[in-house]
Amino acid sequence: FEEPEDPSTKSFFSEIISSISDCQFSGDGRYILSRDYLTLKIWDINMESQPVKTIKIHEHLRSKLCDLYESDFIFDKFECHLSGDGSKVITGSYHNIFYSYDWQNDIVTTFEANKNYPTNKIKTGPFAQRNKDLNAETMDFNKKVLHMAYHPKQDLVAVGASNNLFLYEGVGAE
Repeated sequence: FEEPEDPSTKSFFSEIISSISDCQFSGDGRYILSRDYLTLKIWDINMESQPVKTIKIHEHLRSKLCDLYESDFIFDKFECHLSGDGSKVITGSYHNIFYSYDWQNDIVTTFEANKNYPTNKIKTGPFAQRNKDLNAETMDFNKKVLHMAYHPKQDLVAVGASNNLFLYEGVGAE
């Protein structure tokens, strides 16, 4: 499974940002979810030529790749997980943010793992709208959600952020 690289976007960072940091089979074995630095990709095991869905996670950080490389943040390894029924995926980001995607309906719900506001749902909406409020200049790159786990039978997610463990119920995009 490999997606050909667009020659117009090739840069010094291409190999680093395209390295897979995590992957997982769906419960029924039909799909593989993979995460690299900038994207989540969902692959159908019967279609090796390209993913069935590419979700841009950190596209708003593309202009800061040099700074992220110099500070070693570009080497952060974010996990990804599928819900028990395979309809939703979750992954982490910076600023203690994590995302729940209903990938078949193109809906994302953004959460902030924050002990002062433990159920802090930032917003729900189409993928295209999600990054418009994120400002790479004001993000705290030292706060990040790298580790999480989806409950195998419930819409329940465990999220590790800093030295805290959070449980979120009902993280499915609405």
